[in-house]
Amino acid sequence: MNKRVLISLLIITAVALGLLNACSPQRTVLGQVLKSGKLHVLTRNAPTTYYAGPYGPAGLEYDLLKTFADSLGVELVIKTSDNLKELLSKVSSGETHIVAAGLTVTEDRKKQVRFTPAYQEITQQLVYHSDNPKPGSLAALKKGHIEVIANSSHVEALKELQQKQPDLQWTENDSLGSTELLKLVAEQVLDYTIADSNEVKLNRRYYPDLQVAFDISEPQPLAWAMQPGEDDSLYLKAVSFFQSIKKSGELVHLIKRNYGHMRRYDYAGTPTYLKHTQFRLPRYQALFEEAANANKLDWRFLASMAYQESHWNPRAVSPTGVRGMMMLTNNTAKQLGVNKRTDPKQSINGGALYFTQLLDRLKDIPEPDRNWFALAAYNVGLGHVRDAQWIAKKKGLNPDKWTDIKETLPLLRQHKWYRQTKHGYARGFEPVHYVENIRSYYDILRWHIERETPRYAPQSILVYASPVL
Repeated sequence: MNKRVLISLLIITAVALGLLNACSPQRTVLGQVLKSGKLHVLTRNAPTTYYAGPYGPAGLEYDLLKTFADSLGVELVIKTSDNLKELLSKVSSGETHIVAAGLTVTEDRKKQVRFTPAYQEITQQLVYHSDNPKPGSLAALKKGHIEVIANSSHVEALKELQQKQPDLQWTENDSLGSTELLKLVAEQVLDYTIADSNEVKLNRRYYPDLQVAFDISEPQPLAWAMQPGEDDSLYLKAVSFFQSIKKSGELVHLIKRNYGHMRRYDYAGTPTYLKHTQFRLPRYQALFEEAANANKLDWRFLASMAYQESHWNPRAVSPTGVRGMMMLTNNTAKQLGVNKRTDPKQSINGGALYFTQLLDRLKDIPEPDRNWFALAAYNVGLGHVRDAQWIAKKKGLNPDKWTDIKETLPLLRQHKWYRQTKHGYARGFEPVHYVENIRSYYDILRWHIERETPRYAPQSILVYASPVL
């Protein structure tokens, strides 16, 4: 074979391979996710989106993302950023699969990204400090300073309002998130900021001096952002996912899980609680840490239980005879080897051990609900919790979800229901309040401690559901 023929054959082979590759189907975005086994997402580190809870990663966006990743059978890889421009840019360019950061759907953003179906509605609210006069209108704002997140939907809303109020002025901050701006208002560094209603509700527990002047928008949808383009594979999976969880009721359950415990929270009690975290808690923190380590618990969670029980008063006594930091009954104390209930170390160790025993007896309940079941059992007794599960089954509810059990526990006061149960009457509304208070105390304590240390905002982390730490 001469050289010319050999070259011709090589050229023909190269062309054939090129044509073969060109005709081969390209892997879709969904195909890439399934092949790699990883779903890459961007979110914000905030109480409404993603944070470290007592049982591992938490937040509504995390819960939704984890459920979606599980439905695809892939691992969830989360990165965080508080820069909205960066978030939208990275999903628009395809550097990440999804941005799930409590994003408001706006016309301007629709030009950059593709939104999934909405999962929640919020309103934008003007927030001020309670020591200052409440602004009654936009005109009153010219006497103060407004600062908002740069590139946010809040800026878009202000621009619309500026058409009616031309002298309306504000500053855009590209380095702070909504929580930080609310903090500055609480500290009276800023006069006003604008935040979404769900963020205001959460942060008022930490900053009870924050007040809402008025809404500056109609209700607006929140949704995930995805890359626009012709490849609909992953997007259509997300659309199907949201349709499914709306139809099944799972979406309502996840929203209740993340926000339901705030309905009855006493904002007026926050200053007292914060005062106690400053002056009482340091005396006992080492004891909480020691007991928590011995029982594989989060010490802040254990301390929150103790605050609900006794306000961290080791000599507390209830009218029913329970006493001490963890308010143990005499019989329970004896079973736990606690000789002196008013001794803070014995009481904390005993309470931690008792709570761990309840967790062990509730292994049939998945996390994080298992924690709330165990708290309710600590308050009202495991038997009554099991009775509430029985009622849930009778009513066609899920006996393994706290959002359903908190509906059936109060029914233990009604003769119609408690006469059918094994353990009879109980003041079932009390464990519901008990659990919700402790959840809020934990959130506030975690926030209080993290103010003094670098917050939980890893740049990249493979996350998964985990038990109480």
